[in-house]
Amino acid sequence: MAKRPRDPLPKLGRALEAAFFESDRHPYFELRKSELAAEERLAEASGIDDHALLARLAAAGVRAETLAALTLIPLVEVAWADGEMDARERAAVLSGAESTGIAPKSPSHRLLRLWLEDRPAPDLLEMWKDFIRALCGRLAERERRQLKAKLLGRARSVAEAAGTVLGLGDPVSREEARMLEELARAFERSR
Repeated sequence: MAKRPRDPLPKLGRALEAAFFESDRHPYFELRKSELAAEERLAEASGIDDHALLARLAAAGVRAETLAALTLIPLVEVAWADGEMDARERAAVLSGAESTGIAPKSPSHRLLRLWLEDRPAPDLLEMWKDFIRALCGRLAERERRQLKAKLLGRARSVAEAAGTVLGLGDPVSREEARMLEELARAFERSR
């Protein structure tokens, strides 16, 4: 039986596709170049060299100019812990932002306002935890404790902002307390 010649079209098709996507004029190439540049700027702004984390942050829309908003995820998550954002909690988050130096017209402030209108996706909290772990890996123990105290203190202020009925009882709800505990665990050293 005679051997049939191999069809050269699939191989040619793959070669053309590769050439097409590798062309610097293709939108995919430009998008990838842009993503890599965003990762590089994030690495420079954060001091973190975890490529996978930087890629996840960049893919989620976090840029060097909005990195400050990412650091306020604890405040946002505590405010949303019970499933609702009340006006006093919103004001407390914005006050926390201003106390950290986030200017009201900055990209970080605009992103933060979006998160106050619509709760961020759960994977953003996971990215924040990974970000904090990576950041804490670069800090001395004293600096890590200070960062933890400052961030969790601001988050607790947001939790207390809604208050209680007639000022009775703990102003921090059960859901907010759980979220504060979850946030605190992100600062623990890996074993």
